[in-house]
This record gives sequence, structure tokens and C-alpha cells, in this order.
Amino acid sequence: MSNGSDVEFTWVDSTSSFQRIVEELLTCDRYAIDTEFHRERTYFPALALVQLGWGDGNIVLVDPTSVDLAPLRQLFESDVEAVFHAAQQDLDVLTHAVGAIPRTLYDTQIAGGFVGYGTPSLASLVNSELKISLAKGDRLTDWLRRPLTEAQQRYAAIDVAYLIEIQSRLMTKLEAAGRTEWVLEACDELRQKGQSPVQPQDAWLRLKDARGLKGKGRGVAQAVAEWRERRAMKLDLPVRQVLPDLAILGIAQRQPKNDAELLQARGVDGRVQRGAVASEILAAVQHGLSGPPPEVPTGGDDIERDLRPAVTLISAWVSQVAKTEGVDTAMLATRADLISLLSGDPSARLASGWRAELLGDDIRALVTGMASLTFVPSEQSRPAGLRLLRSDQIQ
Repeated sequence: MSNGSDVEFTWVDSTSSFQRIVEELLTCDRYAIDTEFHRERTYFPALALVQLGWGDGNIVLVDPTSVDLAPLRQLFESDVEAVFHAAQQDLDVLTHAVGAIPRTLYDTQIAGGFVGYGTPSLASLVNSELKISLAKGDRLTDWLRRPLTEAQQRYAAIDVAYLIEIQSRLMTKLEAAGRTEWVLEACDELRQKGQSPVQPQDAWLRLKDARGLKGKGRGVAQAVAEWRERRAMKLDLPVRQVLPDLAILGIAQRQPKNDAELLQARGVDGRVQRGAVASEILAAVQHGLSGPPPEVPTGGDDIERDLRPAVTLISAWVSQVAKTEGVDTAMLATRADLISLLSGDPSARLASGWRAELLGDDIRALVTGMASLTFVPSEQSRPAGLRLLRSDQIQ
């Protein structure tokens, strides 16, 4: 069994060479793409490598520390399809580094989720579809270090070496199952999500225990967390290097009016004791106190009380449907999707498209009494589980 050690690739550290590669890619119908990046020491992800694969085994590793990536915009804006595996983080990175993401993309992880693979890793897909066992690389590689070793480069190249063939095999299975459009719709959802901007005013919701704050404390937490987010963006630093989470919670509880009170807030250290930073934090505190506190998102409580038990029951049925249909449960419907539908949100993912056909219409029938769920014991051809019965099927 092969392990991918025979993969050949070219290192690209010249903008002119990269421009010629993009011109060639523009003549193709699709290409494979992956990225390597770090974000441990920065707010924005630091792009360290772009891997591209196309045609009959062409693979290049593009060094963004030496190459102007501007030509990628032309490729991304074209009709040439970009094939990723687990694209979400790559899209976030490319949005920042290039200012654009592919207009047309295909994610093999999503596609695998529609033919019984759950949420597959690239290695598991390559192993199952191509009978190739990929060698494990050093996942803690510092991709920004130069030069990269031959082994590191080969590990990166493998990430795009088999994507096109994997896509072709999955597309054949999807066509046979009648799910091609389902995957295209899910990939477009991912593409649109990948362009969602960061919302600094919502940063406070990521704070542990922030939802437990009362009244004005929530307003202060929101304002100070928003200040921290914007400063981290400006300085390109991790948010916790600007101000720890604990400090924001301490400030929200104490609500300081001056430097001395600020320093007494739990989690605040000498870095923000005085000067411009302290003044900005105190200004944020006052801003948070001046208006009405933000509402805490209700999540699972954002539906009528008598429908809440239905979420748990329907979730169990959805999991069974997902298993029966060979579709990743998270792709089919999350708990948030169920709540969104039951709360009447017209933009709910279950309200239209293939999810409505497979689940949404039945869920509406359940909550309106036009259908019911019953437990059916195991039979020779079917395991035990929940079964949906329409009213005309109920005796």
C-alpha cells in the first residue's frame, strides 16, 4: 500500500513564476488548494504556505513570505472550481491574506459527509477511496520557518495530491445517490459563511461566564470586550495579550471610574495601570454604563415553552435519519437548526432546499399534529428505532 512518499512538487518563491502558474490554472476546470498558517502570536492568521494541485499530478508549494499573492484574486474570481478539504479555516486565512475567496468551491469533507463518511479526515478519505495510507507528519511544524525540510514540504504537498481524484470518486457516488445538488448547496453555504466579518460588538459572548453577568455589568463587558477586539485587530495581537478574559469580567463587576479602581479589578495588571490604554478602558466602561445592557441570546429557550420537549425528541429522530441516509448529522441539522425552524425563522436552514425536503416538512407535520413518532422494534431488514407516521397512516 502506498503512503504518498512518491509525490512530486515544486517550490515557488518568485512572483513571476507564480503569475505563470495562475495563468495556467485559469485554463483548467478545477484545482486543489490548501494552506498552512499560524495564529498563536497574532490576531489574524499568518499565512505560511499555499499548496496548489491540478492536471496530471502538478503540485506547487507557494511561499507567501516571498511571493505576492495578488494573482490569486483573478483565479478566485474566475469560474475555475477550487477543491478544498475542510475549507473553513482556509477561507478565513485567504480572506485576510488575499482579500478574496474562490467564487466556486467544493469541499471534499462536506461531500464525504453525504455518502456515509461522517466528518472524514483527508487521510481517512484517501485510505478508503484510494487505498493509500498517508504517512503521519509533524503537525506541530513551524510553517513560517525557512527553509522547510524536504519532509515538511512533502507533508504539505500530500494535502493537495489526491484531492481531485477524491472529488471525482465522491461525485460519482453522490450522482448515484441523487445528492449532487445537496453538496453544491452545502458548499455554497460554507463559502458565504467564510466571508462573514468579525463582529467586535459580539465578542463579549465568547467570554466564559459572561452570560451570568447582570444588568449594567453586561453592558460594560460588551463595551470592554469590543474595545479589546478592535485593539487586537489594530495591533495584530491575540486578544488575551491585550487584556485577559478574567480582567474583562473583573472590570464588568467593579465598573471602575478611575485608574486606581481599574487596577483593583481582578485580572488587571500593570500593563494597563495608567496611560492611554487605561483611559481607553475607562472610556469603554462609561460607554457600557451609558446605554441599555445587551440582551443575552436565549439559544434553546427562544421557542414556545410547550415546544421545547419536541427539540429533544426530534433531535433523536434526526440522528436516526442521518444514520439511515448516510449523512453527517451536523450537516443534516444541528440543534440550533431545529430551534430556528421551530421558532419560525424564515431563514432557517430547514425551511428550504434539500433539508426541507428531507426533514423540514416532516418536522412541521410533527409539531402541528399531522404526524407522530413511534418506536418500532427491530425487524429482519430494519433495526429498532423511531418511525415517523403521517396522520393518514395512524390507525
